Amino acid sequence: MVLAIEVRGLVKIYPGGIKALNGVDLDVDEGIIYALLGPNGAGKTTLIRIITTQLRQTDGYVKVFGHDTSTQGSNVRSLIGYVPQEMSLWSDLTGYENMLIYSKIYGIPSNSRKKIIEELLEFMDLREASNRMVRIYSGGMIRRLEIAIALMHRPRLLVLDEPTIGLDPAARRLVWGKITEYCKEYNMTIFFATHYMDEADRYANYIALMNRGIIIARGKPEELKQNVEGDRITLKLSSIDDNISILNIFSEIEGITILKTDGDTIEFSTSNVSYTLPKILEKLFQNNLKIYEIKIHEATLDDVFIKLTGRRLSEEEYGRYREAITMRKMIRRGS
Repeated sequence: MVLAIEVRGLVKIYPGGIKALNGVDLDVDEGIIYALLGPNGAGKTTLIRIITTQLRQTDGYVKVFGHDTSTQGSNVRSLIGYVPQEMSLWSDLTGYENMLIYSKIYGIPSNSRKKIIEELLEFMDLREASNRMVRIYSGGMIRRLEIAIALMHRPRLLVLDEPTIGLDPAARRLVWGKITEYCKEYNMTIFFATHYMDEADRYANYIALMNRGIIIARGKPEELKQNVEGDRITLKLSSIDDNISILNIFSEIEGITILKTDGDTIEFSTSNVSYTLPKILEKLFQNNLKIYEIKIHEATLDDVFIKLTGRRLSEEEYGRYREAITMRKMIRRGS
């Protein structure tokens, strides 16, 4: 089966000797949603720009549905839709006018343009706003319009660089609802970079973690999170009789690792909380122990990144994304 994206030995060195990519290998199956996570400078945007034929690599190769991005660029571009992190609209034109211009750029026949544009405006819930200037659109409306434009030529692969950057949670959910709905309807492949770990966890079938120009981990979200200790649970119990050994009680339960005990409080990890927690509650009940407080700390992709690099992904990204959000707001105001 031909891969949607095939990357082998990819190296990109910028002038001055800056190595943005250092031997990246990547396979993206057709019809899935694939997320790319990594801190500022990891090489995510460089990789995306090579995939979308905007940059040439120093070494290695990239193929999109079997077409080499270096030698068959026009074929690759006909198969992909691309939404960059930067705003790609004319703020002094209406939503409809923006789509009309891009329909001509994409080479959509004149007798089909109106129908395609109206269908996508309807799908993205933008029909009523289509004749308003883009400069008065909300951030979520702008992103939906950009995605609608990227879908006009029915691409087999949609590439998104930070698709919901700067949007509030409600707008993020709406954008992703539309993306996933379209993906299911047309069996489209989605490849996206994001700094929202919950977004990658919720919507991606497969995730790759990047750091300093290489892929440091890849897999399904649950597989990646199993690389850490698992979900952590803290229980605060009723006063424990000196004759009762809480460690003995917990040692009889499979699938848990004791992390810390402190008087009437015990912290442990488990890879399957839905299986182990009922067994723990049963054991405590049998020993006349009551639970006063329970806290469940689910393993996150940030935990995975910390384990692999010693740094927190969310902290790495904070400064750059505040800057990007500010820039998008300025563009919307026409600054």
